[in-house]
Amino acid sequence: MKKVVFLDTVHPVLAERLTQSGEYECIEAHEWTREVCEERLGDVHGIVIRSRFTMDESFLQFAPNLEFIARSGAGMENIDEAYCTQRGITLYNAPEGNRNAVGEHALGMLLSMMNKIHTSNRDVKNGIWEREGNRGVELDGKTVGIIGYGNNGKAFAQKLRGFDVTLLAYDKYKTGFGDEFVIEATLEAVLRKSDVISFHIPQNDETIYFADQEFFDALGKPIYLLNLSRGKIVETKSLIDSIQKGTTIAAGLDVNEFEKKSFENFFESEQNEALKFLLHSDKILLTPHIGGWTHESYYKLSYVLADKILGIDLFDSQSHLY
Repeated sequence: MKKVVFLDTVHPVLAERLTQSGEYECIEAHEWTREVCEERLGDVHGIVIRSRFTMDESFLQFAPNLEFIARSGAGMENIDEAYCTQRGITLYNAPEGNRNAVGEHALGMLLSMMNKIHTSNRDVKNGIWEREGNRGVELDGKTVGIIGYGNNGKAFAQKLRGFDVTLLAYDKYKTGFGDEFVIEATLEAVLRKSDVISFHIPQNDETIYFADQEFFDALGKPIYLLNLSRGKIVETKSLIDSIQKGTTIAAGLDVNEFEKKSFENFFESEQNEALKFLLHSDKILLTPHIGGWTHESYYKLSYVLADKILGIDLFDSQSHLY
């Protein structure tokens, strides 16, 4: 029987299904320190992780029998994929599990910004009945640009189908995905024509600070910006400059470049001026990296990983979950 250690807490359905298969012994290792891992990974065949440790050579060298790493989530930036390929370690992630949650969260952030729901709520609770200052803008008739048309980008597009909007999508690595709802577009067209731009791309060497000064300078009109991918996709200083110039009307950030692995300690470090701007500007809507973190997605992420590890086709499983 193969050993699988759970280095992070995930929904128990993953361990339940792996155990029921009769192939795997699941071991809770949520409290293992790095030192304990180094001592106990020698006979381990699988690792389940969210973000607690970086899966690189310095860590994985202590797991000579490792066959797979299952990441409960979509992003793989904390895993050295090249090293794992060299070792023959299979990598699993679960973007199918939280894509619906991300799509809904993106739509919620966009409507809140455009209709000033967040500032209206704050004002009323502070005894301020401000109608004109909280006058909203309608989404209908706008052009929405989606950068990255994978699981999450497509899910956001699906949520927008009930609105009278034009959907433009750009993906560097995909072609031929245009249909009656989405127009496949160049990056230049997305920047020039969009009223809303939403990021749904992974973080890698090519995408860090994708939204930099050059990006904002290329905008054809003022935009609402959404980032539900990774914090370092958007360069904060360039975003702030764009907001101050009026080329960005408002930004909804579920992630930001100042996040750390331990999000719970986010506010304990000294805050620089850019972070202070994010925290205090009415033109910035912030959420604590919860776009893909619903009660439903918590279950679905683990269910998807179980399907993949056990070799079950997602479409033959409870596909309605995804």
